[in-house]
Amino acid sequence: MGKVKNVIIIVILAALVGGYFLYLSNRKVEQKDTTVTAVQNVILRNLETDYPPSPKEVVKYYSDISKCLYNETYTDEQFEQMADKLLGIYDDELVQSNPREQYIKSLRSDVDSFLSNKYSIASYTPSVSTDVEYDTVDGRECAKLYCTYSIKSGADYVKSKQVFLLRRETDTKHWKIMGFDMVQENNGNQ
Repeated sequence: MGKVKNVIIIVILAALVGGYFLYLSNRKVEQKDTTVTAVQNVILRNLETDYPPSPKEVVKYYSDISKCLYNETYTDEQFEQMADKLLGIYDDELVQSNPREQYIKSLRSDVDSFLSNKYSIASYTPSVSTDVEYDTVDGRECAKLYCTYSIKSGADYVKSKQVFLLRRETDTKHWKIMGFDMVQENNGNQ
């Protein structure tokens, strides 16, 4: 009789374990989506610990922020945070010639004008790393590269090419944007 009792206990335990396993495997686990928006992604980047390592990566980060500014929905606070991230990748001389409040006002005007014309940045393509031109000016390393933007206006797309000049900081060795300008194409000869 003791063996029958042990067998019954084992069968009951096996049924309980099997039932609990079925319960766990069929239970729907409520998952909360924690997707990070493009705006949050550029804002969350810590430039102290995760600064872009090359001129190309600095231009890519600049372009990611630009896409957010000209394409995404964001709050005024997020706008200012993105403007501060841009100021964080600009060379000290560029920042000094564009004080924060003046820069934010100018950037807001540019963004509003761009959006009022119903433009958006569809994509961008920076120069490949091998096309970055390096030079030394006044004892400081400098870099020059291009980035081509595909601008959408209604159903049409237009290419816009910009040249970026960057200078390497002597203390942190970070590449900072000194300036950028629109490249005037010579009937496709560039």
